[in-house]
Amino acid sequence: MLEMEIHVVDHPAGEPAVTMRIGLIVNPIAGMGGAVALKGTDGAEVPRQALALGARPLARERAEQFLARLAAQGRRLELDVAAGAMGERSAARLGIPAMVVGGQAGAQTSAADTQCAARAMAHHGCGLIVFAGGDGTARDMLDAVGDTVPILGIPAGVKMHSAVFATTPNAAAHVVERFFASDRGIEMREMEVMDIDEAMLRGGALSARLHGYARVPFERHALPGPKARDTSEDMSLEGAAAEIVRGMQAGTLYVIGPGTTMRRIKRRLGVEGTLLGVDAFLDRRPAGLDLTAKQLLDLTSGRPAKIVVGITGGQGFVLGRGNQQLSAALIRRVGRDNIIIVASVAKLVALDGAMLRVDSGEPDLDRSLAGFIRVVTGSGETAIARIGEPL
Repeated sequence: MLEMEIHVVDHPAGEPAVTMRIGLIVNPIAGMGGAVALKGTDGAEVPRQALALGARPLARERAEQFLARLAAQGRRLELDVAAGAMGERSAARLGIPAMVVGGQAGAQTSAADTQCAARAMAHHGCGLIVFAGGDGTARDMLDAVGDTVPILGIPAGVKMHSAVFATTPNAAAHVVERFFASDRGIEMREMEVMDIDEAMLRGGALSARLHGYARVPFERHALPGPKARDTSEDMSLEGAAAEIVRGMQAGTLYVIGPGTTMRRIKRRLGVEGTLLGVDAFLDRRPAGLDLTAKQLLDLTSGRPAKIVVGITGGQGFVLGRGNQQLSAALIRRVGRDNIIIVASVAKLVALDGAMLRVDSGEPDLDRSLAGFIRVVTGSGETAIARIGEPL
């Protein structure tokens, strides 16, 4: 992770708590493509395609989870929101008074609407602008305010390679509370905003690039940092892939997630599989490729199943980043004991305290997944890692 200038915001001890004046912008279509295997929502036609496939908008729910947690902290909150589905409706649903500042009230929103709202909030004196979206929304925020106003992302997209996102909506609320606390300071870091070409991604090519740096209130356990690619030539992963295939049980459906580590397993099963999608195998044969959340629920109905996943390098996410097809309903059905994690020792060592992360969208489920878990690291080799408690 590239880290540039580090500043510390100090609030004098003993003074009254600072009123939280924040802006909130919701990208209503963020993350819709994940569960239906579209791998993002960039492009004018993709949101409509996602809705036709049964996707439901998640950004609003995640923004409201953030707001509810923030309101429960009992602090005085002055909230600026973008119009309509971009934040206004979420505040109204929770009964939180808010001033509408910019944005678009209609159902169709654009990057220009996000940028307009962000500029208006900066002009209105917001000390921090929080947004619910993905990497594309982070780019819009950067284009609008640069480093003039701190920003913080509520994770609601599919990819989220950028370092500006909290681990969960509740973690975002925790960071905001720390930012405005009167008796503690919080580091301000210039963090990477990155994005990938979704058209290339849907074709199976991954190309991420740096777009700039945003000022972000930083807390180590609440912001995982940018996604890092594992460039090691660790041959133990081939042994791990062979181990998984050898251990496959007849009659059990194996749901295998995206990524290069998972591709090793798929290749050993005789197919190239979907690099950035979720595939399923029964009796070592493909039962379905590039599956949606609904298709996975249908396939696992009435039969034993296991989920096999890798780890997002640098961030430690096992569930909830790039594999939203593995829905909370599927995870509950399969059960924690039937989740198989595969990673190189090098990738585990690079994580903060070898801690893994999950973000299923349901905090209760995330808490039930927390604790120590085995990770397959090679042929006959395992390591113990810990899935962290959600904030």
